[in-house]
This record gives sequence, C-alpha cells and structure tokens, in this order.
Amino acid sequence: MNNYPFSYDPSQPFVQQASDWIADVFYERLPEAGFDIRDEQIYMAFQLEQAFSNKQTIFAEAGVGTGKTLVYLLYAVLYARYTGKPAVIACADESLIEQLVKPEGDIAKLARYLELQVDARLAKSPHQYVCLNKLDAQLQGEDAAAGRYLPIYTGLPDFVHKPAALQTFTPYGSRQQYPELDDQEWSRISWDIFQDCLICPQRHRCGQSISRDHYRKATDLIICSHDFYMEHVWTYDSRKREGQLPLLPEHSAVVFDEGHLLETASQKALTYKLKHQVYEQIIVRLLEGEVREQLAQAIEDSITCSEALFDLLGQYSRIVPGSDRREVLLHERLLRAVAEFRERIAQIEEEVALESGLFSLDGYQLKIVEEHMEMIGVALSLFQRPEQLIVWLTDGEDGLTLVIMPKLVKEVLHEKVFAKPMPIVFSSATMSVNGSFDYIAQGLGVSNYLSFSVSSPYNYKEQVQIELVQQASLEHKLDKVYQRLEAEDGGGALLLFPSFEELGQFRQALRDSPLPTARNIWFEGTAEISHLIHEFQQDEQSVLCAVTLWEGLDIPGPSLSHVMIWSLPFPPHDAVFAALRQEADDPFEQVDFPYMSLRLKQGMGRLIRTQSDTGTITIFGDGCAEERLKELIARFM
Repeated sequence: MNNYPFSYDPSQPFVQQASDWIADVFYERLPEAGFDIRDEQIYMAFQLEQAFSNKQTIFAEAGVGTGKTLVYLLYAVLYARYTGKPAVIACADESLIEQLVKPEGDIAKLARYLELQVDARLAKSPHQYVCLNKLDAQLQGEDAAAGRYLPIYTGLPDFVHKPAALQTFTPYGSRQQYPELDDQEWSRISWDIFQDCLICPQRHRCGQSISRDHYRKATDLIICSHDFYMEHVWTYDSRKREGQLPLLPEHSAVVFDEGHLLETASQKALTYKLKHQVYEQIIVRLLEGEVREQLAQAIEDSITCSEALFDLLGQYSRIVPGSDRREVLLHERLLRAVAEFRERIAQIEEEVALESGLFSLDGYQLKIVEEHMEMIGVALSLFQRPEQLIVWLTDGEDGLTLVIMPKLVKEVLHEKVFAKPMPIVFSSATMSVNGSFDYIAQGLGVSNYLSFSVSSPYNYKEQVQIELVQQASLEHKLDKVYQRLEAEDGGGALLLFPSFEELGQFRQALRDSPLPTARNIWFEGTAEISHLIHEFQQDEQSVLCAVTLWEGLDIPGPSLSHVMIWSLPFPPHDAVFAALRQEADDPFEQVDFPYMSLRLKQGMGRLIRTQSDTGTITIFGDGCAEERLKELIARFM
C-alpha cells in the first residue's frame, strides 16, 4: 500500500521525490486553495531537503510569517512513512504542543487542503497527569470536605476502579481535562518526581502509563515538549536497565521548534532532586526480610548521614530575593558531609553486592533501590567539581529538597543526540548571533551542521505601532494599561510578564483598582493554559496575562491586537543564570542583555501573524538605556 501522497518510484531517492511533491504543494496546490505562499517558505523547503537527504542537523532561522511549520511538518510526515518510524516534534513547552493539533492548527490544514491525514499524538510530561495515589490522599484529607477533588475521582473511567480487559483502556487524566483547577490545586494531585511509579500498585491503570502506550503507536508524528524529549534522552539507558520502555519509541527525525531554548531545557532535564524523607523511604526497603547486620548498620548510618546533610544545608543556605529558591553556600563542613554521605552509599552498595549473593533480597526491590543509589551517587559526585556544579534548595511543606545539575550538557547531547545519523531540525525566528550559529551550536555540542536564515515577509513599519515607556512606576504602568485598553475600540490584549511574581503584583493591583472597561481578564496559573488561550482567542475584547507565552503563541486577527511588555524580560533569579553570570567577564553584556534581547523580540513577534494583522506594542523599558532599547526595536522593525 502506498502511504505517500505521490507515486513513489523505488529506483529513485525518496527524499528527492518528496521534495518535488512538496514544491508542487507550495507552487500550485496551496495557492489554488487561497494560501499566500512566500519565497522564504519555498527556500526553506529546499534547504530541509539537504538535511533529510544527508541525515544532518540544520539550524533553520526563519522569521515570523514565513510558514516554517508547514514546511517541517511535510518533511517530517513523509520521512516517517518512508522509514516506518514516527518523527518527533518537540515544542518549547507544554502550553505550545496543543497548538499543533488544535482544529485550526497546521496539521488540520494539511488534512483539509492536501487530503493528507496525519496520525499525530501528544506525549505529555508526567506532571501533566493525575497521580492516583495523590488523588486518593487528597480525598482523605481536609480538602475532601469541600469536595473539590471528588468530581475528578468519580469521573475517572470505570477500569480505574475495577478489573477490565486491556482493550477497554482509554487515555485519561491529563491536565487539559481539568481546566477549572488552578496550578496550585493541580499540583496537589499531579505526578511529581518523588512518586515511585515502579512499585505503585495502580501503575497499570494510571493515565500516564496508558497515554504512553497510546502515543507510542503513532505512525506519523509524536508531539512533545523540549523538557520531555530531554527526559527521554537522559533516562533512556536507566529505563532499559530497569526493564522499562524508553519514554519515546525509536524515531526517524526530530524537529526542535523554538530551538534556541533547547540548552536550558537540557539542563533542567539533567537535574537531580534529593529529599531526606524520600531517601529514607527507599533505602529501608532493603531491610524487608532477613539481612546481615552489616547491611542493616550501613543503612542506618546512611540515614543518619542524610539527615545531618540536610540539617547543614539548612544552615549553609540563604534566601534569594525575588526567587523561590535558597542559594547553597559550599562551606567546608557541607562538602565534608556530602563526601561522608557518598562513602555511606558506597558502603551500602558493597554490602548489597554481598547480600545479593545470598538471595535474601527481593530482586525487584533491589533493582529499584540500586537505580536510586546510582542516581544519588552521580548527583553527589558533582560536588567534587564545584566549578561544574549548579545547586540550590527549595523549601516545601514536607521539608528541604536539594536540586543539583551540571553546568555543561553539551558532551552528553553530542553523544546521545547529535552524533546519531538522523535529520534534526532547529526551527526558530531567532537563533543566530551576528549572523553566526556557532554560539548555539557550541552550547549544544553540535559539531557539524547546516544552516540558513530568512527574514520575516511582514512590513512591521506599516503594520505595527510601538510605544516605549521609560522610568515607569507601578502606578504609572497601571494608568498606561488602563488608558490603552479604554482607548481601543476592540481587539484583545496580551500582557507578558517576566515572572509570576510580577504577574501576581499586577493581579493584586487590579483587585485594588479594577479596570474601568468591561473586559474578561485571564491570568496564567488560574486554569489549564491551553484552555486560557482558547478562551482568549474566542473573546476579541479580552486580556490574557501570561509568563510563559513569549514564544510560540499564534493568534491571528483582532483577538490579539495589542502586546504589552510589562517589564523587560531579563533572565530569572535562578541558579542556572547565576552560574552563567559568575563565569562571564561582563555579566550584563554576555548574559543578561543577549537573553533579554532574544526574548523581547520573541514577545513582540506574538502580534503580527498574517499580512493583514495590525496592532500596537507597548514596552515598559526600565532596566535598559533608552537609546540601546530603541536600537533593538529598530532591528526588529
């Protein structure tokens, strides 16, 4: 059976035939359907042909409005059918993966205008699913009185509560199904890293597990976030050792949409989180049954060391203003405590090796504990090289969590991703620095790549009005927002904030002094994000306040006619950027300003999505010299 939308000749190179058909699509079929086809789009198509033919990495920098998504989707789908393995589309975050499969999205357009039915399935991160154990705990807690989570429990499929045949299992339990929950309410019942799924008695009926079985069967596309793809890369070997399937199946190609954000996602994925209570719960599993006294003593000593380590972490850490983390001070006492904990773990591993020879330990439990011990050992070993270490603490209701990550990830990326003979496409409107892609390539460990850059076809000088407001107090900003929204006859407004802290301040200000105009206002965090985006798009008079939508949001027409930058998007107060600043000769010029410039241009790019769009961008520019900011805006225009 021919799964291709063209007559395939096996005697000729497949990618060349696919490229010829794609050329016909852009030169003939889409124009006949009323599409405005751009030269930049066709140029990109011919560039991707080389990457897919030679199985190379390519940096495809294409400005807003070039139609780059349609181009890479066509190549990815055809190549997936040729190889018999799905292609992966990795978007910047979870909020953007839904946009590809929405009814008016680009995949739907392929089906509508090209009669190309695409099997595209979403692979969402674990925290996007209900954890049945945490849901049970909430029903038994104080929240049960209010009945907040009872409708969720009663709405679960029947097979969750009673035995049922496998063929009756259907995907369920994703964040999108519960849009009424705010982020805090959702966090109480969603999966988190400290859930031990391997021994969970409900794992075979868990929505997360069932969804994996669903998306693994995709024939064309699997759509996920950068974070999820990197999690797949980092856990690939360990999951196989545990007898589990990798998070993603074998795939034919990868497209990193908004690819300039991949390095940050890679660092976050290669993060180790340690908590004393969790360590104790895991390690005592080795005491189930009869074990030698030496092993029991080693386990007890390690628990004592872990407790002492976290006590010291509390002493040798300090709150970071404007952040929810605590900075860890690498005092000599703390480093000694880390070394001692590592020694205790090594001692347990030796005792376990002796014990396993006596067959007194449960093999399944042993495998789980060994994986955790290995992970902890790798994480703590980073303290031997503080110059390569990023570390911080978070303080929650259940105690301190130690978060550890390496500064450099390019060695692992080079080995596990870019060294493979596979087409890899980086797509974004902003990736090059002064016309060169070396900066992003070196940070990711890409040694051999193709690249091209095409500008946006839009005439920003005619389509956009930009208002720059300097030295604005909170009251001045609020007055300006009120004036702009009251003066405009119609059209939706997007307010972009660099942090949830600033969004919270704005929200509180609105409570104290409500908008003088009757508009619906949506706040990120108060409901599931794709639900908020849908509501915003449907209501042309509404306002959406967001922190994570600087990239990727695609809302054409009057639903988004005004973008307001509440404050310049300088890097957050987190440990990753603190480490980058420490290494830079000029932190502002080498870290802060480049990051802000890139993100600002991405945020401004949310306004104009078609040739007929017009609107206004208001930028509150405190924190940057006015002349320099005007120069940056001029380059955008």
